[in-house]
Amino acid sequence: MKVLAPLRRGPELPARRTDADLVVLGVEVALVAAAVAVGLLLNARGVGLHADAAPLYATWRPHLGWGTPAALLVAAGVLGWGVRWARTAGWGRLLVAGYLAAVAWTMSLALVDGWSAGFTRRLTPQAEYLHEVPRVTDVTAMLAGFSARILDFQPEAWSTHTAGHPPGALLVFVGLDRIGLGGPTAAALACVLVGATVTVSVPVTLRALGAGQAARDVLPFLVLLPGAIWMGVSADGIFTGVVAAGLALLAVRGLAAAAVGGLLLGFALHLSYGFVLVGVLALAVVALRLRDRWPALLAALAGVGTVVAAFTLAGFWWLDGYHLVVERYHQGWAADRPYGYWVWANVAALLLCVGPVLGPALRRTAHASAGPARTVAMRWRRPDRAGMIALREAGPTVLLPLAAVLAVGAADLSGLSKAEVERIWLPFVVWLLVAAAHLPPPAQRFWLAGQVVTALAVSHLLWTVS
Repeated sequence: MKVLAPLRRGPELPARRTDADLVVLGVEVALVAAAVAVGLLLNARGVGLHADAAPLYATWRPHLGWGTPAALLVAAGVLGWGVRWARTAGWGRLLVAGYLAAVAWTMSLALVDGWSAGFTRRLTPQAEYLHEVPRVTDVTAMLAGFSARILDFQPEAWSTHTAGHPPGALLVFVGLDRIGLGGPTAAALACVLVGATVTVSVPVTLRALGAGQAARDVLPFLVLLPGAIWMGVSADGIFTGVVAAGLALLAVRGLAAAAVGGLLLGFALHLSYGFVLVGVLALAVVALRLRDRWPALLAALAGVGTVVAAFTLAGFWWLDGYHLVVERYHQGWAADRPYGYWVWANVAALLLCVGPVLGPALRRTAHASAGPARTVAMRWRRPDRAGMIALREAGPTVLLPLAAVLAVGAADLSGLSKAEVERIWLPFVVWLLVAAAHLPPPAQRFWLAGQVVTALAVSHLLWTVS
């Protein structure tokens, strides 16, 4: 059995590299400050940013709530005890504890805005999926006629979020309603509970791909993710959980697991058009499998194809929906939002979602990838197994964050993600956090504290909108 090269941890790097992390942190702070300052200026001039607290889709409203002490308590527990315990706890107990802590963290941040405004009424605006649930009396007819209702300015046009996504997103909430879990409270709870499963799926993926210690190191960062502000509550929490579970199943042994992972990823394609970019992460996961790589890829593709075929037979063709949603996108605020601002301000919003650990973690990841990258570059003219072996030896803590960077970069440059990326990119955010495994253990608490400060600042200074 092949063994992956050991993960290059922080203590092996020169001391000056810790200083470089602080320089990167300074760059992050400057970028966020610039995005906020320019956003304030553009809003004052009446430019159509359609985001009062740009670069975030929120409004400025300093406030406290019932979730404030709860969030402080959860953060104190993870920082004071959880980091050390994560390194030694039994695997099963660790995953259960991590999941419960993530649920508590997400709920606490939501309750900073109050039980009603922050939780039970978050999914009730006209733009949300729940607005359409009572209007779906026949699922078959809804799927067959879905594309005809995507464009705006027609009597039966879907509401904003429903029109902007394939029908799988609406089906999730219709399904909850059909099994007796209708209403905004059950829907909000589903978003939180499913979104928190990333604290299981991501570590399981890393462990299955030979990075067991990295899985333990990353877990506290997944628990205290600032992006939990938008997992509680938005449908993107469910989307994030589905994508992460699909990738985890691709990573574990067995063709059956790969096929089920393909089914989940195929369904994810029908949750958001942007999830075609999840294919980059899926290919990275399959490439890192130590056994049955090609059979697993075929099994996963069969799963994806099954879901696509099912939706097509029901009357919804993904490509038709995509072309129409691009047209609908430009019927709304996207026509006003300036690309020249959002193409870089999106990165600032991403930093506030991932947290300040992103830059230093990616810097160390890039350093860890330098050796394998040189090997591939030297052998590109003579294709053989050495290049692929070098990529695999870089390990999941290198390839998965880099794949997520590629996906986010493509989404940003496309111009189809102008604003609101702090929730839209959540399914990629959790894989960017894998880069935190390259931080030296003594520095983990420092960066986790930065994550907590970021999350608390955003949730208490701004009134976020899903």
